[in-house]
Amino acid sequence: MGDPSMETLPSEGSLTDIAGIRVGHFTDSRRPTGCTVVLAEAGAVAGVDVRGSAPGTRETDLLNPINTVQRVHAILLTGGSAFGLDAASGVVQFLEEKKVGFETGVARVPIVPAAVLFDLGLGDAGIRPDKIAGYAACRNAATGAIEEGNVGAGAGATVGKMLGPGRAMKAGIGTCAIRVGELKVAALVAVNAAGDIIDPHSCRIVAGARTQDGKYLANTMEVLKQSPAVRISGEGADTTLGVVATNALFDKAGMTKIAQMAQDGLARAVNPAHTPMDGDTLFALSTGELKDASLSLVGALAADVVSRAIVRAALKAEGIPGYPAARDLRL
Repeated sequence: MGDPSMETLPSEGSLTDIAGIRVGHFTDSRRPTGCTVVLAEAGAVAGVDVRGSAPGTRETDLLNPINTVQRVHAILLTGGSAFGLDAASGVVQFLEEKKVGFETGVARVPIVPAAVLFDLGLGDAGIRPDKIAGYAACRNAATGAIEEGNVGAGAGATVGKMLGPGRAMKAGIGTCAIRVGELKVAALVAVNAAGDIIDPHSCRIVAGARTQDGKYLANTMEVLKQSPAVRISGEGADTTLGVVATNALFDKAGMTKIAQMAQDGLARAVNPAHTPMDGDTLFALSTGELKDASLSLVGALAADVVSRAIVRAALKAEGIPGYPAARDLRL
């Protein structure tokens, strides 16, 4: 029996609280997988930070502050491991049809960085997001409330896999926003971590590896400390992906720093984080014109919204066969 409070988790805002951003999901009904697109059609200054050792990415090199392109037009988060990068082609097609992109003189080229998580272990691994899926996510993109849980890039997301898939739990995608005066910072995170999910505010594990009988949370780090010879599972089969956005105005170097600081929020809410099994990647977008905002403050708020979004991804998830969600356990 689950905790009834998890059924009515209140909204804490969303990534679409930032003007100029629309979010769309595509969820594949044939198995748990999908993709999520963050559209910034007017262009957004972007940075990225990759901390996991098993990343799958597209066009992240463009976001290096020394490189030429200054703005992106979308970010794609997708399941399907490296195969899922094909979904970015659908986002490019959608934007090209709308004549959105970097002007080259002969064509407008949409700039669409992307990152993948590994969800091939759920159902038929031959089913993964493709170009059609990416295009469909764009068609579904909207402002307003963002659906959380088992949707989009979070459809096949699971957590707590270091002690084996048989003891893992379902997670998903979550979002959160914070406002300080005129300043807004928000995050959207698809949580597919090897480690456990911890609420930094209560220091309580909310989802992760379960005990052998499957009824309770095991506390992965305590198990590993007590049994250091235990075989760690899930090599290359994880990854948490996210997008942070703000209405504050920064250049690419500033947005890269914000992406770096946002990773602190991931490390607060996932334990262990940034492992050899994860490809943890966070993007940061600036769509606004709010000048003179403190880079340190925005980075600190970015870490906070990331950790909150990660917890929401676990609490909003619904269990599937073999992978109960937080609401299914008496915690």
